[in-house]
Amino acid sequence: MSGATSNELVLHAPAKLNLFLKVLGKREDGFHEIDTIMQQIDLHDTLRFRLRDDGQIRLQIRYTNRSQATADPLPTDESNLVVKAARLLQQLCEVPFGADIELWKRIPSQAGLGGGSADAGATLRGLNRLWNAGLDQHTLIELAAQLGSDIPFFAAGHSLARCQGRGEIMTPARSRPISFVIVKPQTGLSTAAVYSGCSSSSFPQSGKDVINALHEPNPAGLKYCVRNGLEQPARQLNATVERLLTLMEQQPFLSTMLCGSGSACFGICHSRKQSLQLARRLQGLTAEDVFVARSRV
Repeated sequence: MSGATSNELVLHAPAKLNLFLKVLGKREDGFHEIDTIMQQIDLHDTLRFRLRDDGQIRLQIRYTNRSQATADPLPTDESNLVVKAARLLQQLCEVPFGADIELWKRIPSQAGLGGGSADAGATLRGLNRLWNAGLDQHTLIELAAQLGSDIPFFAAGHSLARCQGRGEIMTPARSRPISFVIVKPQTGLSTAAVYSGCSSSSFPQSGKDVINALHEPNPAGLKYCVRNGLEQPARQLNATVERLLTLMEQQPFLSTMLCGSGSACFGICHSRKQSLQLARRLQGLTAEDVFVARSRV
């Protein structure tokens, strides 16, 4: 979704779920080789870009969750991925313009939902339009890969894709309506710490198996192929994640998984109605944040 005038642009930055994540090993460049299925969901941040003539990049963050604003406020300086993305595009294209960027945060941080990456990808797409930089999608994806492994997916704007390499090799696929329940602990997880606990995944399934299951008339086959190779180290690192996943495994979800590198966990539901029922049940069983989401198609 977007709205624009010549000097202003508004974009949504959807979160993602990894319906599958297999770690194939560590590369010489220090990144991990992965095979993953990324699915955009209807939970999103919103960014408003306003043109500046002086070349400055100013970021302001507004929180829809008051506890996040007070407990874990994000930086607004050059260390923020949004500012990094804006600077990278500005320098590559040698544009004289800057931007005032307002970011409304709804996606929780340190959850494995890709909030920071989604914001950076939306920034590349948004400022490419606002500044009339004229970069094609391929170039935007190459820029995104310089910023982080998840960001090419968000810069491309796919609803669903199989991502390989370190995440930059993408094969878009047709998405389908799926309902989810997501539970976010108050504590986060370090992505580096979680990855360091997983040298490679041992399960035989691949991302292709998930794509094939998604294209079947009945999605029940997903339960046989959705996997996350980071789940076991995350469970060992965080007792709350272990407790939540155990609790969710006792509910009638189609399948339950860790979100990316955590700390959020999610369940795949048979229907929208079931997602609302299971969310209410989990809200009565845990003090953690519980919410429902749907796939973007």
